[in-house]
Amino acid sequence: MRARLSEDGPQLVRELDPQPRGKRGPWWDWSETKSAVEILFATGEVAVAGRERFERRYALAGDVLPPIALGSKSRDAAQRALVERAAQSLGVGTLADLADYHRLKIADARIAVAALEEEKLLIPVQVEGWDRPAWMHHAAQLPSRVLADALLTPFDPVVWCRPRAERIFNFHYRIEIYTPRDKRRYGYYCLPLLVGGKMAGRIDLKADRARGKLLVQAAWAEPGAPQRTAAAAGKLLLEAAAWQGLESVELSGVGNLTPVL
Repeated sequence: MRARLSEDGPQLVRELDPQPRGKRGPWWDWSETKSAVEILFATGEVAVAGRERFERRYALAGDVLPPIALGSKSRDAAQRALVERAAQSLGVGTLADLADYHRLKIADARIAVAALEEEKLLIPVQVEGWDRPAWMHHAAQLPSRVLADALLTPFDPVVWCRPRAERIFNFHYRIEIYTPRDKRRYGYYCLPLLVGGKMAGRIDLKADRARGKLLVQAAWAEPGAPQRTAAAAGKLLLEAAAWQGLESVELSGVGNLTPVL
């Protein structure tokens, strides 16, 4: 695999695989080729140079990453750096929050947090309403406000750590793609709606590319959503349609936000 990527440049697994894939799935079928490039990816020799739909396009790390990204750190130093980056991004977080941001194990994150606290890069704090200790990055601004409007993906850091989203925003969020249709509450693939820094709703979207329309299959406002939620959502939907290359937005009648939209 190293030789192939060196000679031929970035490639998908199906381009690297010497055997015809037939009807085998591109995501879940781990051939020997897929296993080999994933081992190289896990050890840092290989990086992702893009995707085709969900498939990774693999390349030698030195071909796609800048020199600064190719240096080496000890495991402990790398984990401390990741936890500090998490703290910078979160501002304040529990041990679980800081670990989850880069998917570290709690035990490893605990060691890193202790080291960063000793270096005074993390400051232990208590947050009203939280039932566990927390840490604040030493450079975090107080007070700090984020007043952004955005449609978030289900994988955005604001909502990815579900317990944190519930703890901070009182926003219970789940993706319902695996929930049977008759048991779904909000929709198949709802995007969280952020208005003025508050979790204001959720909108179920689908792209109808044949007709050039962005379909709003459901739109829900959270209790206590800001008064301008509908206006902000309308602007964001038009922007989403534009960057998807769609011509217009079409609404259905589902959800308490839809009539206002």
